[in-house]
Amino acid sequence: MPYRSGQYSEYPQRHPHDHGRPSSARRPAMSHASAPAAPPAREGYTIVHAGKQVRFGPVAFWIVVGTVSVLGMWSAATATYFAFRDDVLTRLIARQAEMQYAYEDRIAELRAKVDRTTSRQLLDQEQFDQKLDQIMRRQTTLESRATALGAIPDGQVTGSIRPPVRGAAATDAVSGVPKPSPISDTVIFVAPPDREARLESRAPIAVNAQPNQFAKIQGVDNVLVRLQTSLDQVEGRQIAALGAVEDGMESRVRRMRGVITDLGLDMTQLEAATPRVGIGGPYVPVKLPSDAGPFERQLYRINITRAQVERLNRTLALVPYRKPVVGEVEFTSGFGIRTDPFLGRPAMHTGLDFRAQMGDPVRATANGKVVSAGWAGGYGRMVEIDHGNGLSTRYGHLSEIGVKVGDPIKIGQVIGAVGSTGRSTGPHLHYETRIDGDAVDPQKFLRAGVRLSAG
Repeated sequence: MPYRSGQYSEYPQRHPHDHGRPSSARRPAMSHASAPAAPPAREGYTIVHAGKQVRFGPVAFWIVVGTVSVLGMWSAATATYFAFRDDVLTRLIARQAEMQYAYEDRIAELRAKVDRTTSRQLLDQEQFDQKLDQIMRRQTTLESRATALGAIPDGQVTGSIRPPVRGAAATDAVSGVPKPSPISDTVIFVAPPDREARLESRAPIAVNAQPNQFAKIQGVDNVLVRLQTSLDQVEGRQIAALGAVEDGMESRVRRMRGVITDLGLDMTQLEAATPRVGIGGPYVPVKLPSDAGPFERQLYRINITRAQVERLNRTLALVPYRKPVVGEVEFTSGFGIRTDPFLGRPAMHTGLDFRAQMGDPVRATANGKVVSAGWAGGYGRMVEIDHGNGLSTRYGHLSEIGVKVGDPIKIGQVIGAVGSTGRSTGPHLHYETRIDGDAVDPQKFLRAGVRLSAG
């Protein structure tokens, strides 16, 4: 479609104000020689097609051209889209599937993390319950041990349970952990709530709350450690006390047997001469459980040793190894050959003379029975006690006698008062120890008593 631009065409142009007027009136005829110069051409675009002309201004022309260009590009883009639509959809679907898989993987990871946290907490709870049950069983065992230790005689109070001190407990200056009370032999704590209730209360677990949960578990572990430490201290004190009791009893048994051996006495005869007291009951043999621990076995040995000590105590109660007077022992004359105070010649002194004041109490040195109580020649007022198994003691020069023949005598019982009756130069106590009627040195018995009481 040809078009021309920037000039008038060969056809005459009409003025806008000439509309309706004849051409001859519109413009005077001019000859070519006198015709004025042509007016300047106006800018624009003319489209000629089949003898028809369409003129456009510059703006309208470029609007049309731009519109045609946009439509062309849109057509090209649409054609390209439809040509590659399948590939784009495939990529979008793959991207969406990838995002969905990643989301599902993240959900599965978080769920697994929650499951692991729940399982770990359940495991920690089970371990806590096991440790707590173990501590409670151990405390029950220690309390029963304390009761058993408290039943041991001879003043060995090793298992007493004392109430805790009221008020604030002492704490360590560095760690701030409460110190166990040194006078308490048991650990008292409040049992936790039911396990199922605890698990239900902790069922909704948040992953962000894990540090707090771990802090709580750490705090519970610290409490369990302190309880275990306190129980270890109690058990240590009990074992130490039990060992001391066993050592003391075994040492006492050895000393008691040694005393009997040193005195040349027959243990069998002494036990046979020991009077029987009113005891009895059905025979129940002692059986140690097969699963007994070291503490129970040691306690069993202590009980056997204690029975031996009691039997030896009853036996030694018939042996006169104690002092007949109270206070410091001071001899004025020993056992054996000496110069007679009245004749000045050598003579046998069959006992010991204890320095004492007139009227001081005289005590029996062993259990027995009075066989003589009255005047006895050179003894003056004298009391003789038969202790059985051939053992007897005599107490001479008494100022007064407080027993009579046939009276049973207990250790330490007052039988008279110091005097100076008979062949005596002043107030003192003449004391004799006899075996089968023969006088023996009383110091042998007194020294044995000193060794026995030293332990």
